[in-house]
Amino acid sequence: MSSADGNRVATYFGFDDVGDTASEQKLQEMKRRKTKRRLWTLLGLVGTGLIFYFSLRVIEFELLMLVEQLDQFYEALLGYFPPTTYFGVPFVDLGEYWAFMMAENLILTVENGQIVWGAMFVTLAVAFAGSVLGLPGALFFGVMASERVVPYPFNFVFRGTMSLIRAIPGLVWFLILIPLAGVTPFTAALAIMVDTTGYLGRLFTDELEEIEDGPIEGIRSTGANRSQVVSFGMLSQVFRQFIAWIAFDLEHNVRAAIGLGIIGGGGLGLELYIQRQTFHYTNMMACIILIFLLAGSVELISQRVRSYLREDDDTEQTGVLDAFVNAPKKILASTMGRRQ
Repeated sequence: MSSADGNRVATYFGFDDVGDTASEQKLQEMKRRKTKRRLWTLLGLVGTGLIFYFSLRVIEFELLMLVEQLDQFYEALLGYFPPTTYFGVPFVDLGEYWAFMMAENLILTVENGQIVWGAMFVTLAVAFAGSVLGLPGALFFGVMASERVVPYPFNFVFRGTMSLIRAIPGLVWFLILIPLAGVTPFTAALAIMVDTTGYLGRLFTDELEEIEDGPIEGIRSTGANRSQVVSFGMLSQVFRQFIAWIAFDLEHNVRAAIGLGIIGGGGLGLELYIQRQTFHYTNMMACIILIFLLAGSVELISQRVRSYLREDDDTEQTGVLDAFVNAPKKILASTMGRRQ
């Protein structure tokens, strides 16, 4: 390559000191930054590719093994979706799902005039109880970890505590708390309580860091004490956000309760694990259907609560039942609108 060609390449990539005017120098600087961004992007892609390849080696990923197991997976699918016919039309035997749900009391039954709550409600109770139990701790640590309330660096004592809680998964907290309350749904609720304290508290802290200073100064100017400033000048600004995050955390805790049930926390997760151990795929699918209905219902309610809390008056205020009924129509309308 000639010297002239080398200069042109350097000029193209922005590494040649050319141009006497400020605009030409600025152009070279822009080219240089663009070249550096491309190099960093290329380096990031290469690094990601190497890490991905290493990860596949660690987990011993083999595509051939998946192909060889297709027949076995197909047999399992027939178990998940038992075939039958309705009026001569092939269909999934929904009756088997319902029979298992009632036989194992996954929903609820009435015995001797008393309502016996099933596994689905145990899961919901674990999630709700754990969320409520963890709420005071989340509020305390969330407020105290804010630099607006506790000056730096003392607030990092509370931030560090929440970071320690979040560093330990909820499943591990369940194992840690087993000596305290045994392998029971109560232990699962305690694990969710601890987990909620760390995660929800961090969300509360982040919301407090974003509030306006005006209302705080206004409360202080009236001669209010520290607790009044926090209550009326700070928490009043984030009340809606706090409620929305609580609803979102409950939605997350329902899924967490299912996972804790698999390792002994009771509810649908435990029933799912038992059926998996005995290779009863039809019964597994019955549990999965209830998990989908439970998690989906809580998610929908949580979404509607957050929607009601939005300050925008133009936000659609649809009830839960209306949302269930109108969801298919809205999805279809949205899809047709994108196609037009």
